[in-house]
Amino acid sequence: MANIGIGIIGTGSIAKTFAKCISELEHVDLIALLTKSSNRIGEIEQQFGVTVFSDMATFLDNSEMSLVCVCNESGNHGEAIKQSAMAGKHVLCEKPLEVTPEKVDEVIEICKAQNVILGCVFQNRCTSDYQALYKVVKEGTLGKLLMGNAHINWYRNKDYYALSEWRGTKQFDGGAAFINQGIHTIDLLLNVMGPVHSVFGNVQTMVHDIEGEDVGAGILNFKNGAIGTITAGTSLYPGYPERLEIYGERGSVILEAGKIKQWNVESVSPPEIVHNVNSTTGASDPTSIGHLNHKIVIQDMIDAIKENRPPMVDGKEARKSVEVIAAIYRSSEKGQQVTL
Repeated sequence: MANIGIGIIGTGSIAKTFAKCISELEHVDLIALLTKSSNRIGEIEQQFGVTVFSDMATFLDNSEMSLVCVCNESGNHGEAIKQSAMAGKHVLCEKPLEVTPEKVDEVIEICKAQNVILGCVFQNRCTSDYQALYKVVKEGTLGKLLMGNAHINWYRNKDYYALSEWRGTKQFDGGAAFINQGIHTIDLLLNVMGPVHSVFGNVQTMVHDIEGEDVGAGILNFKNGAIGTITAGTSLYPGYPERLEIYGERGSVILEAGKIKQWNVESVSPPEIVHNVNSTTGASDPTSIGHLNHKIVIQDMIDAIKENRPPMVDGKEARKSVEVIAAIYRSSEKGQQVTL
């Protein structure tokens, strides 16, 4: 089978992560990039070593390109997905698919109508520690689920927002701490605990000069009767490793920075997991996040295309975290509980 040609929309830090992953995978070729900085095309071509376009139609007009990776601003994901799908390209999008559930629904429908595969990057599902937690929950080893908590109490300095004007805006980021930094751990929480019935949220902007929230909390009522909490921030100095806590009637597991911190499960010993010494967290530095789990997600998407199957996280799965975060925002605005 011929190599799968890949294009990347965006040229920022996430695009660099994707390009690195693609360079390490077999039977794929990075063909082109799309940038909105037409005055920097030569510089970007030298940096990435491939052809760079500033026009979407020209970028997509390539029969060798089967997959487009969307790595631009969150609020522009939808348009990039739509145009890629209309051009017959499969799409793998960095989280979130879009910044509202309604916009997510639009891109899901367009990809379905165009018969292209849509995937979303939630790479933290790939860690061995999370997989071990997921296994004991889904096998019923923890028994009845009682509580699930996600804490993403991170820190970003003022330059983080000042140097990228789209960050922290409602139009292009959808908010801030919850939908940008928090969404990965929220995705893990929902994947383990199941559907949410209702939320009560309180989000505030207390330090940074941004539209979105830099600190907030949500209380969740799950459909299975369990309760949960989410805290998220980008002003919580110096920034602490993200934490996922799952409590059942016969045990509990706590992950910190993606690794098992506590494992107290009846009759089940902690799994023996060898960790990559280079694995890092983005608690205080967004550029420190490793690329290995992204690589797994991209490989899965390539396999999904070859096997004509859904990817690890399809549009329906990717929608869940956006829906809950949107409900937390809506609850905070109304000052009352919101039912999903």
